Amino acid sequence: MLEERFEIFTKHISRISRNIRRIKTDEVAEFNLKSPHVSCLYYLLKSGKLCSTEIAEVCDEDKAAVSRTLDYLERQGFIACEDQGKRRYKANYILTERGKEAASIIATKIDKVIMMAGAELTDEERVIFYRALEKISIKLDDIASN
Repeated sequence: MLEERFEIFTKHISRISRNIRRIKTDEVAEFNLKSPHVSCLYYLLKSGKLCSTEIAEVCDEDKAAVSRTLDYLERQGFIACEDQGKRRYKANYILTERGKEAASIIATKIDKVIMMAGAELTDEERVIFYRALEKISIKLDDIASN
């Protein structure tokens, strides 16, 4: 029974993760962006401004990957460094007008996908699902840290 639970759990988590990356990339192909770029723009839209350390935390990415993402987005004109005098990892990043436009489109598409993906769940099922997912994630973090 535990083997079956492991197979079901890992298979579906992997499939969900792969599909999320694919959807994120497909939905923003018009902007020439990839999955990590989407998350960064999305969280900057929601927060207004974040430093690279904060972006790494909310996106659950390592600092090097976030640094590459920020460099790309800045070169492409989606974001700007608000605090030019600070060290790059402590400086706040903000969306440019181009970034705000792209991030708004991204947020709308994310909302649509989330609604479609959970359309067959009742509100109660959704609450239980997210609560269980969070508990599993926290527990796996604890296990992986030891």
